[in-house]
Amino acid sequence: MKTDKAAKIISSALRKKRTNLSEYEAKKVLAAYDIPVTREILIKEKMDLDKALEKISFPLVMKGCSAEVAHKTEKGLIHVDIRTVKEAKKAFTEIMAGLAGFEGGVLVQEMIKGRRELVMGLTRDPQFGPCVMFGLGGIFTEILRDVTFRRAPLEMQDARDMMQDIKGRKILDAVRGMEAADTDLLARMLINLGQIGLDFESIMEIDLNPVILAGAKPVVVDALVVMKTEN
Repeated sequence: MKTDKAAKIISSALRKKRTNLSEYEAKKVLAAYDIPVTREILIKEKMDLDKALEKISFPLVMKGCSAEVAHKTEKGLIHVDIRTVKEAKKAFTEIMAGLAGFEGGVLVQEMIKGRRELVMGLTRDPQFGPCVMFGLGGIFTEILRDVTFRRAPLEMQDARDMMQDIKGRKILDAVRGMEAADTDLLARMLINLGQIGLDFESIMEIDLNPVILAGAKPVVVDALVVMKTEN
């Protein structure tokens, strides 16, 4: 089963007493639950960059990827809109320098084009258990705080209600030449996100930000999974 892949990733991290999955690992878990994520390749040596560039077309994004570094932007570990091999090699060198002292590598990732950004997540409430979050995403998530929550498990109507609860719900409509978001897919993503929380009690938090609308289709661009390790 696909979920077996998720279990292996999470079990391996727990055995190593880690509190976070790397972005690469987190997206493997999401993909196992049919949550759409970016195409990407993880490399650790510069000699592997050319092969990665053959599979991920320009323009692309390159990121530092380490379970020990949860927030990459502040550390300068994200390079976007890379358009040439020269730029890619320079980015690789700079990212690996920024990861000095940490275990990890570089994600060579497709660049998702879209002007609308959403946020999805999961938090484990002491009273209610796993709760799913949905709202407006991107760099203004913490400023706008336009999000809503539901307790897992979710039904399709619960997920649809979440989309209607946010103040910025019209961002999902056809607007300014952009097609309407695939709300059926968004709903399934929210349902499956809740299911991850139900299946793995060790997962304390999931943060998917941004989830970019590439046309109608939502794609998870960045992902963080936080776990509780045994004492």
